[in-house]
Amino acid sequence: MNQPSPAELILKRLGVVEPQEIDLEAIAWVLGVKVKYRPLEACEARIVGANDRAIISVNCRSSRRRCRFSIAHELGHGHYDRGRVLICQADEIGRAEGHAGPEIAADRFASSLLMPEYLMRPAMRTHPKISFETVRSIGGLFDTSTTAAAIRLVEGGYFPAVLVCHGLYGRKWFARSPDVPDRWFPRTDLDADGFASGVLFGDQFEDEFPRKITAEAWFERREAERYEVQEQTIRTVEGEILTLVVIADDGMLRQF
Repeated sequence: MNQPSPAELILKRLGVVEPQEIDLEAIAWVLGVKVKYRPLEACEARIVGANDRAIISVNCRSSRRRCRFSIAHELGHGHYDRGRVLICQADEIGRAEGHAGPEIAADRFASSLLMPEYLMRPAMRTHPKISFETVRSIGGLFDTSTTAAAIRLVEGGYFPAVLVCHGLYGRKWFARSPDVPDRWFPRTDLDADGFASGVLFGDQFEDEFPRKITAEAWFERREAERYEVQEQTIRTVEGEILTLVVIADDGMLRQF
């Protein structure tokens, strides 16, 4: 059985037994941290502290769910990087690839604080398959963004899948389930004939349901042409898409 994460231990100590009870400002207060909302021009959030007290400043212009993740992210810095002044840009919070160790650690703390394992497992019993419908349902239950919920579901190992974010100039980041071998590394570019490319560059509507496609559309490996995966793509912000690539063939999951 996995040991509870530091964030989960905090929630259990406070007696949190329902997703609706995850009150980040109250949790911060118990941890000696005060949260202030203010316009921030150069960053999304920051934490400044001394001894056992700290102040988190959050950009009040951001959406409520974005603010929640930012607060949880800064509490992660408070847990792991106490005594340092840390300023986090918008693209450093909630991404799964390309950042230094402290940002990854803070993101994982935030994910665990907002969507703890001991509450996620019961919630997932009613969702036997992964899709963005499932992602949105979990996001609504735990009051998180679609992106944060998708990363949590994939990295948490609930389904064998790869989550890929593309912008106009190629892949921006990706997250991978622990069941998916490292050899399945997603392509930087999009298959020009693929549905995801049509959603990003054309006038295709978002996928309502996952659809089958050859794995070579997503992975540059010779054996990829032998397999099929399921993909589903949605738009997140202007010029950006998010794709769930679900591994359905056990052959792709074998470790060599």
